[in-house]
Amino acid sequence: MAIYFYGCVTMDGYLADQDHGLGWLDQLAAGMEEADSSYPAFYEQMNVTIMGKKTFDYIAQLPGAEDFYAQTTNYVFTHAERLPIKGYRPVQGSVVELVKSLTTEQNVFVVGGTGLVADLLAADLFDHLIIQVAPAILGRGIPLFSQPAFTRYYQLDQVSQFGPFAELRFSRV
Repeated sequence: MAIYFYGCVTMDGYLADQDHGLGWLDQLAAGMEEADSSYPAFYEQMNVTIMGKKTFDYIAQLPGAEDFYAQTTNYVFTHAERLPIKGYRPVQGSVVELVKSLTTEQNVFVVGGTGLVADLLAADLFDHLIIQVAPAILGRGIPLFSQPAFTRYYQLDQVSQFGPFAELRFSRV
């Protein structure tokens, strides 16, 4: 099993603007196809996705949301007992405990939720971080890294460019 974060941040490290919006990302990615990135090959290797409720809410408003993560088991951390789109399982409790309960042959994609990322980083469970950096500065917003102070080291494995985005691939040292 390997635990992955795959996502895009601004040059100043934000996943979303202060209202949890991704308009900056939509604007920069306009005209790009998913095939113009490493995402299709990455997702093909995943068995499980984990996300927070705000990430789910963003996905839910996209066209074809029901099929967005069709090949994976999808967990959403929420207080809701049901979600309005089939294929997504509401869960509560500890993301660390959920990850530890998964079978060893599963690859886990943490889609979003800075609290989830923080908890998994604090537990030192990420094997790979794949971070696209967008040529935008928001000044404030929702940061990717919001965990308590500690040090983690990763090895830089690859740097690529996809359109206006730089992709940095890191793995656990």
